[in-house]
Amino acid sequence: MTPPQRQRRFPQGESPPRPAGPAEEGRGGNPERLYVVAGADGERADIDLVTLIVARSPDPPPSATPEQAALLRLCVAPLSVAELSAYLNLPFSMVTVLITEMLTAELVQARAPIARQALPDRSLLEAVMHGLQRL
Repeated sequence: MTPPQRQRRFPQGESPPRPAGPAEEGRGGNPERLYVVAGADGERADIDLVTLIVARSPDPPPSATPEQAALLRLCVAPLSVAELSAYLNLPFSMVTVLITEMLTAELVQARAPIARQALPDRSLLEAVMHGLQRL
């Protein structure tokens, strides 16, 4: 028995159409653009995917790049670095470089994520349980 032959969607001489636009450039298809966004030094602050970023002022300064202006507009309410990376359609490493530049310019503020207590107090749970049993 012979395996079925795959059919090509496009004739052999043609290549599939490529989407054009800024969404394609941010996904690593154009490394020159990523270098321009990150700058030459590429220093990074010690931030995680869950670090919350808040803009000190929603209005970007005139010297801000388009990516920095978009980041400031998004950060009116606290957003995690992972969310910013998804909204800006930029890799996490690029967003950390942008945030580092903005932290040094004091345009944004980084907050540690809210950590929940590992386990609630046992006596509190027992009191709630006994109160529910009495109902």
